[in-house]
Amino acid sequence: MIAPEKLFQLSEGQKRRKLALTFGELERDIAGIAEKGTEYNFSLPRKEYTKAVTQVLLKDPKLPEETAKELRTLLSVEDFDERRVCNVARNALLSIIGTFPAEWDLVIAPHTIQINGTVQERVFFRGVSVYAEDIRSPFNLGSIFRTAEAMGCEKVYISPHCTDPMQTKALRSSMGCIDTLGYSRVALDDLPANIPIFALETGGTPLTDFVFPKQGIVLLGSEELGLSPQALSKANSGIVTIPMTGLKASLNVGVAFGIVLQAWTEAIRAGRAKD
Repeated sequence: MIAPEKLFQLSEGQKRRKLALTFGELERDIAGIAEKGTEYNFSLPRKEYTKAVTQVLLKDPKLPEETAKELRTLLSVEDFDERRVCNVARNALLSIIGTFPAEWDLVIAPHTIQINGTVQERVFFRGVSVYAEDIRSPFNLGSIFRTAEAMGCEKVYISPHCTDPMQTKALRSSMGCIDTLGYSRVALDDLPANIPIFALETGGTPLTDFVFPKQGIVLLGSEELGLSPQALSKANSGIVTIPMTGLKASLNVGVAFGIVLQAWTEAIRAGRAKD
């Protein structure tokens, strides 16, 4: 965070970016999930600091009048909603800057181990892995990494024909999780031997009836063709299917993976997964 008086020394672009970061840090501090080193530590009470930096934002000529009016109203009420002010201000700034709010939303989770503010160790479900076969969309691949990291996958494997995880769009949608998780690019035949492998595909066992393994690899297929016959032949622990009722009966691969991974990790927690 920065002292309000110092903000006036910055150029308009720098000021907006610093304010966006500051309001984000304040939101996390209010929520009790501040990253180490970003906790509020000024002598001025935090609410007063929030009001001061909001007053700086109100001087921004690009701030929409409707938003300015909302912020002035929030500042004037006796029961000051500090978190609401931060949220409105941050989203307004990101709109002015031209940045999606989600690009700033990666928060170091409270359950991770940190030393000097840096994550040193991930908490994950040992042996829970995913293999992405021929995913062509960088957005989808980045989403798979983001979901895998959030839900506690240990490893991510990608096929030789998957798009490059280092592609800009993949990095953007992964929210930093490609760097956090890492990955191995391997052929199907080079996946670890003698471990359970199951496929996410149509025509299998409904999600609610599927018996998940305690450890294993879930196979995800390409957006257009699904899993290859070669991949399906590797599924020694079966095929899981997400029941759908819509006319289209279609889910984005990243969304489908999130649904299955939630069910898998919940089965492990509940002791329903098999050895």
